[in-house]
This record gives sequence, C-alpha cells and structure tokens, in this order.
Amino acid sequence: MRRPSALTIFVLSAFGWIVVLTALWSQVSAWTSYPVGVLSHIALEQNARMWVRQVHLSPGNMEVDTAISVPVAEAGGRRGEITIEASPARYAYGLPIFLALVLAARGKGRVGRAIAGYVLLLPFQALSLTMYSLMQMMLAAQLNLRLLRISQWQMEAIVYGYQVGALVLPTLVPILVWLWMDQRFVNDVLVRGWRESVAPALPPT
Repeated sequence: MRRPSALTIFVLSAFGWIVVLTALWSQVSAWTSYPVGVLSHIALEQNARMWVRQVHLSPGNMEVDTAISVPVAEAGGRRGEITIEASPARYAYGLPIFLALVLAARGKGRVGRAIAGYVLLLPFQALSLTMYSLMQMMLAAQLNLRLLRISQWQMEAIVYGYQVGALVLPTLVPILVWLWMDQRFVNDVLVRGWRESVAPALPPT
C-alpha cells in the first residue's frame, strides 16, 4: 500500500485537530475570548461615544448601554434607550482553527507560535465583535438615520465593516497568521507536496 503523502497527512491531521479543539474551545471560550471583549469594550467607549453610554463585560457576555432612544409602543409611545448584548466568543472561533494548523504542522516551537498567534488574533476578533455590536445598534434603531445621528455613508461603512468582520476575518485571519508564522513548513511540505501531486498531470515539456 502506498504511503500517504505529507500533504495528505497534514490535511487529515488538521481536520481532526479542528474537530477536537473546537469541542474543547466551546467549553472554555468564555475565558479565552475575554480579552476580545476587553478590546471591543475600549473601542466602543472611545470611538462610539455618541451611541455608547457604558459597556458591561463579564466572561461570555458583553452588554452595551446605548444613548440611542426609540419609541416604545408598549409604553404609550414614550422613548426608551436601547441595550444590546453580544458574546465575545461569537467571532473568536478562529483560535481552534489556528491551533489545529500549528499542531498539524508539528515541528519545534509550537507552544511559542500558539501563544503568539493567540495574541495576534485578538485585535481582529475584537474588530469583528465591535462591528457586530454597531450593526445591532443600527438594526435596533431600524436603520433610522435621524435616530442614529449619522450620515448615509457612515451607515454604509458600518454595514460593510460588519460584513467583512462577520464573513471574512474570523476564518481568513487565522489561516493567514499561520501561513506567515509557519512559512518554512508551508514551503517545504505543502508547496512541494502540491507540486508533486500535480506533476504527473502536467504535459511533458
């Protein structure tokens, strides 16, 4: 029986580690993602002061008291200020993906790379959480520019930022960070393995 290629072993190993680590991460994500909440807390209170009164943070939950007031039908039309909740772990699931790639690549210095990668992922995860929170505020105000006190281009920028933060950053950034940190493995194993796998299919020159 032909021995699996290094590329095949890496892919299967990475997939297995992702399954295992995601299960483990789901049990501790409230704590591993707490720094994400801290960074988002700072960003919201410093850069969205016209909307945010105060942010309350606890492991697994972030509550934002806003200055955005909307009419409340159940209260006879009186206005009430919006409060939103978000989970800091919502867009932090890239951590087990990154760790799975590090473990599948093997080699020396995995612990150091794992710690460095965890730190590097935090600002991107915080950006995703911040954009999600801003989007929830806009939706709660029914995208009413007058209530939100912003212009059309600002609303569109937040919507675009939310889409990037929700759909692109959580999965792309962990892979890019790993590719940057494990360049030697990528060149020696993945690139070479891919070239060898496609070489028989290439016509002779």
